[in-house]
Amino acid sequence: MADVYLSAKLPNNATAILSQAGLTYDEFNQPGLITTDELISKVHSTKVLITALSTNVTREVIDAAPQLKLIANFGAGFNNIDAQYARQKNILVTKTPFVSTTATAELTTGLIIALSRRIVEGDHVMRTTGFDGWAPLYFLGHELAGKTLGIIGMGGIGQAVAKRMHAFDMNIIYTQRQQLQPEVEAQCSASFVTQTQLLQQADIVTIHAPLSDVTHHLLAAEQFAQMKPNALLINAARGPIIDEAALLKALKTNQIAGAALDVYEAEPHVAKEFTQLANVILTPHIGNATVEARDAMAAIVANNAVTMSTSQTPKYIVN
Repeated sequence: MADVYLSAKLPNNATAILSQAGLTYDEFNQPGLITTDELISKVHSTKVLITALSTNVTREVIDAAPQLKLIANFGAGFNNIDAQYARQKNILVTKTPFVSTTATAELTTGLIIALSRRIVEGDHVMRTTGFDGWAPLYFLGHELAGKTLGIIGMGGIGQAVAKRMHAFDMNIIYTQRQQLQPEVEAQCSASFVTQTQLLQQADIVTIHAPLSDVTHHLLAAEQFAQMKPNALLINAARGPIIDEAALLKALKTNQIAGAALDVYEAEPHVAKEFTQLANVILTPHIGNATVEARDAMAAIVANNAVTMSTSQTPKYIVN
């Protein structure tokens, strides 16, 4: 059996790094996502498991891999892995932070612009009914200049979004458990507020917090009721941070004006009602889907596998 098992096909530089280090590997290369049963059948002699964010590594999977020493997750998050149980089994779990920052911030910027200026709606019109010609009140959107952007979660991605949107002359406010140092706030041109203040003041709310027990359904009916009726919501973080049933109700009853979602509560399932709303943009979890970001992520997981094979400590341990 191979030293390393990859639960999804990764960029070629990952396997090149493994091969150069003399590590044997096997990878799942079938259509679709690997099932838990398939994964269990492959990991009995595996020492390093490289997992895509879409691969659920449960207790059953961990128990099926008695020689496992490292789970290297190909993703900035790791909520797909029972990291606490892995630690009990003396198995390290790592992730791929930082390298997704630019890609995710750029996608967020694109979603903000597209939603504010109704670009996706306009594209649909031109591909279907067409339009009768320019008119003073036709297809109005909103400018970003002078509006307030509220960022929930001001880590690396949140800060990168703040810097980009400040260039559009937006006012930036943010909330999280701890306030940033003054010099960091100055670099981002951002002001710290409570979550309630952010929801009440922001014209656009964008989420960049990690998923945890604390942030699960962080935005639900109570929070949507606090937002402006013309507010827009962006989520390129994790789906379960939003109560999607409450969001659908808020959109349908005009509590808020629109949403752009790159992640979903029951991913990869998307509630059909979202697809029927013109004021919603949906993208298939492509926050860090750039060649540059994915190559960098591949290098991290592969190099962590090599590091572990030489009894050294890998980078970005989360447990």
